[in-house]
Amino acid sequence: MDETDLEHLTRCVELAAEAVAAGDQPFGSLLVDAAGDVRREERNLEGSGDATQHPELALAQWAAQHLTPAERAGATVYTSGEHCPMCSAAHAWVGLGPIVFATSAAQTASWYAELGADPSPVASLPIAEVAPGVPTRGPSEQHADAVRELHRQRFGR
Repeated sequence: MDETDLEHLTRCVELAAEAVAAGDQPFGSLLVDAAGDVRREERNLEGSGDATQHPELALAQWAAQHLTPAERAGATVYTSGEHCPMCSAAHAWVGLGPIVFATSAAQTASWYAELGADPSPVASLPIAEVAPGVPTRGPSEQHADAVRELHRQRFGR
């Protein structure tokens, strides 16, 4: 990962903190175009009662409506946590480019177990198992402690 990746991931962690402050799961994501411009930011909105309100899914849906196939292919999604299977599939179906994540699905699953939180209702799979054609970079050692702390805050343990 380069400095730009780390800066974008830091913003994702900030969005994840906003989600926790609002009572949601700690996830935040950015959609960055090929020129390096942030086109959209999203954070988890599961507190709405709809557990599918993940930022990565929202970005894929937005991209499908607002970007051409070529623009989607050139875009990168940055996220505080590796995509779940639902979000990985949406990313691939929409034809977005690389995914850069701060923490892995395996890290998140281990933190849930450590914190006594209910496990995810879907399998914790790496993006490569769900969307093998999507290039990924991650996790980021520089962000792991901050993201783990957000999960601790969310589960109050």
